[in-house]
Amino acid sequence: MQIGRLNDRSRAIFRTIVESYLDTGDPVGSRTISRQPGIDLSAASIRNVMADLEETGLIYSPHTSAGRVPTELGLRLFVDGLLEIGNLTDEERANIDVQCAGQGRRREDVLADASNLLSGLSHCASLVMAPKTESPVRHVEFVPLPPDRALVVVVSDDGAVENRVITLPKGLPPIALVQAGNYLSNRFKGRTFEEARQVIERELAQQQAELDALTSKVVEEGLATWTGDGNPSLIVRGRGNLLENVRALEDLERIRKLFDELETKQELTRLLESARDAEGVKIFIGSENNLFSLSGSSLVVSPYMKGDNKIVGVIGVIGPTRINYARIIPMVDYTAKVIGRLL
Repeated sequence: MQIGRLNDRSRAIFRTIVESYLDTGDPVGSRTISRQPGIDLSAASIRNVMADLEETGLIYSPHTSAGRVPTELGLRLFVDGLLEIGNLTDEERANIDVQCAGQGRRREDVLADASNLLSGLSHCASLVMAPKTESPVRHVEFVPLPPDRALVVVVSDDGAVENRVITLPKGLPPIALVQAGNYLSNRFKGRTFEEARQVIERELAQQQAELDALTSKVVEEGLATWTGDGNPSLIVRGRGNLLENVRALEDLERIRKLFDELETKQELTRLLESARDAEGVKIFIGSENNLFSLSGSSLVVSPYMKGDNKIVGVIGVIGPTRINYARIIPMVDYTAKVIGRLL
């Protein structure tokens, strides 16, 4: 639905209902609306407009009272067509700059601090999705495991050590593991995994690797094991903030469901991946995504990028659908830009 389909009177009443709900969380009745500046209508006329708005699916009555609250469709219409986004204060910008700043810091520390900062400023939970480390690989080694397996050990320049278990082809001589390790260490030297993978796959395809068939299979198996393990890391902070404004048992149940959803990291990561290609801030409201359909939560996220304008991750805030969109949207947007500059 387009906001232009509402006449001025309906738009004013709809805006009042949504803004009041976002501010207090309470249903809004015709008497409350009639007292607002700029609403020169009787309570009866307001009730007629509210009935029309309810018929279009923009508001509903959560109880038997006369008060109304916006539906998820109504919130979407408001955010897209009526929301007046505020500006961060100089103090808030400076605070974000200081908290995230620091030359030579580990990327994980910068992202963790940014997530902590966002959860504190927004009074919601915050989350950051970061790609796996792109530190160049220093050394690769294959350690035989009986009967037909091997442990692949990879050491990065930043000191990180990872390992995987692979299955070996039948009849593989022990020297083949040494050859495969030496070959990979030589190709990985000074390169990230992705850079080295492209070189190795090209050499194997063109038979330029100077490896026999069995050793080539070991190399391919090692690459395949790591290629399928590129899951990004996920940082979630500030879950406790979500309990601050619990007003009733149904609110507590909604928060409990949201906690469960935040633990489903694979689904959450998939949702954030869908926001990587967004131009600026992207907003998910309630059941617009399957993950938060039970808890009725909103997610405000923005991708961040490196100096080459390559998007590398996503940062955002999650909370109830009545979060302060006008304040949180510029907050998430600015923090994503600060992280991008630091990276």
